[in-house]
Amino acid sequence: MNRYPLWKYLIIAVAVAIGLLYSAPNIFGEVPAVQISPIKATLKVDPALMGRVEQALAGAGIEAKGALLDPTSIKVRFADPDTQIKAKDAIQKALGEDYVVALNLLPNAPRWMIAINALPMYLGLDLRGGVHFLLQVDMQGALTKAADRYASDIRQELRDKDVRYGGIARDGQSVQVRFRDEATRDKAQAVIERSSPDLIVKQQGAGGELLLVATLKPEAQKRIQEFALQQNITTLRNRVNELGVAEPIVQQSGADRVVVQLPGVQDTAKAKEILGRTATLEVRMLDEEHSDAASIQAAVSGQVPFGDDLMYERSGVPLLLKKQVVLTGDSISDAQPGFDGQTGEPAVHINLDGKGARIFQQVTRENVGKRMAMVLIEKGKGEVITAPVIRGEIGGGRVQISGRMTTQEAKDVALLLRAGALAAPMEIVEERTVGPSLGAENIEKGWKSTLIGFGAISFFMIVYYALFGLISVLALATNLILLVALLSMLQATLTLPGIAAVALTLGMAIDANVLINERIREELRNGNTPQNSIFEGYKRAWGTILDSNITTLIAGVALFMFGSGPVRGFAVVHCLGILTSMFSAVVVSRGLVNLLYGSRRKLDKLPIGNTDWHKRAQPA
Repeated sequence: MNRYPLWKYLIIAVAVAIGLLYSAPNIFGEVPAVQISPIKATLKVDPALMGRVEQALAGAGIEAKGALLDPTSIKVRFADPDTQIKAKDAIQKALGEDYVVALNLLPNAPRWMIAINALPMYLGLDLRGGVHFLLQVDMQGALTKAADRYASDIRQELRDKDVRYGGIARDGQSVQVRFRDEATRDKAQAVIERSSPDLIVKQQGAGGELLLVATLKPEAQKRIQEFALQQNITTLRNRVNELGVAEPIVQQSGADRVVVQLPGVQDTAKAKEILGRTATLEVRMLDEEHSDAASIQAAVSGQVPFGDDLMYERSGVPLLLKKQVVLTGDSISDAQPGFDGQTGEPAVHINLDGKGARIFQQVTRENVGKRMAMVLIEKGKGEVITAPVIRGEIGGGRVQISGRMTTQEAKDVALLLRAGALAAPMEIVEERTVGPSLGAENIEKGWKSTLIGFGAISFFMIVYYALFGLISVLALATNLILLVALLSMLQATLTLPGIAAVALTLGMAIDANVLINERIREELRNGNTPQNSIFEGYKRAWGTILDSNITTLIAGVALFMFGSGPVRGFAVVHCLGILTSMFSAVVVSRGLVNLLYGSRRKLDKLPIGNTDWHKRAQPA
């Protein structure tokens, strides 16, 4: 009656063993580490690089606690933060600017645990420390960039259809095209409406000033803004990956904001610099008609010619550039820092995708002898990096930009361009830093409250239900071990709401054992034998336990589906805790009871507390 077959005991034993193994890494904590990864794609992470790192540490007299070589980086662990910082400086000096040497935190678990992928849970920003950014996306800037693209497309389409026009310029978020006669304007309107269905094209002007004004449809504006937000989120994720941050959070907040959380980041100034910069590359032609000193001086005074922008080189020399953007950073497939083959100065080598390579080749073929400007746009301001004269057609999609850049600037620009162009400018509107000491305090308080709750529950259960209460406590401990193991195996991120969910899970899990114990007591009071009372108690309590857990699980799933951020993290721990509690409260506790009493043929009494309490009055 109260015996499990061998396979059930084996399942319980294997589950508990796996739970102990994969929850154990969480007790070892984390240690300071240095992460080394190459900037250039041509550089490899191999044993030779590991040897250079070890040699640099030995030369500086720094002792490491261990090193790990993986396909993308080398991670070296140290005893304390002071040694970590000294090691970073020594390794960076030895390897030079070709490698990123970043401060990091690594699990302190034994190597054999790491080898079988037994890793601790990731800790969220509120527990581990780190930095929190809230970035505002310039949606109007996204529409302005879209208008620039449409101006270029309209120009190309009218040329292909051999439609003559007087000029094309962007005015705010609209595109204006000038014509000399109405017949040509009508023909151009048909061409534009057919090739660009997202535009509303209207005729304006009369006589000698005939215009077509193209503006984006409202639904197209909404689509472009949504795309810009998602593109920026993707780009920020790529930039965070370049920083080597484990389990970062990059997610949408509202209609035009993005939240970035970088747990464990110690070099917050570097993170802010990389994320806060909004570098995109634009290729423009210089206005050769207004390149004389008088035109430049007039532009500096405020009289900028129509269709031009006034920008400055790094040396401070003003230049007049055409508003038309020949190429943008969207066409960049790769960017690597390096050096100019002729002058030896730092440079950025760019590879263009197929479309960008064709455009660049065509522009250089049609503008031999003219100057082309490489413009770096940061925070809405353009700076001319270099403006060389086109000596001949440039094919193959390989471009170099250089001009008064330091090695570090070339490396940062390459990182930003390689990580992807932002579809719209962004600005940091909120910044919060959580120190490691505050995170440690949160962990201590969270787990202390969980352990105090566990201890109080255990005391009550043992006092009230005697040995059966102790069995319930063992089942509850198994539940906690299995829950932590599951979170570790899934590499979930634990936050303060997650710790709250763990504490709530413990309180709800013991409820199932209370139901079981009370059902067994009721059966004993009704005169059933101890063995039959155990059987009927678990059988009759199961329905109630299942119903209550399913309804709670539904609430947890709803929180996960419709919540975000901390609410979603709470829901994940909550749902997993319900599953582990059902297994531990019913299967594990029943297994322990069966082991103790299942083989006893003569059982007169069960140590389950005073069954005379709350005894029903018998009729006289």
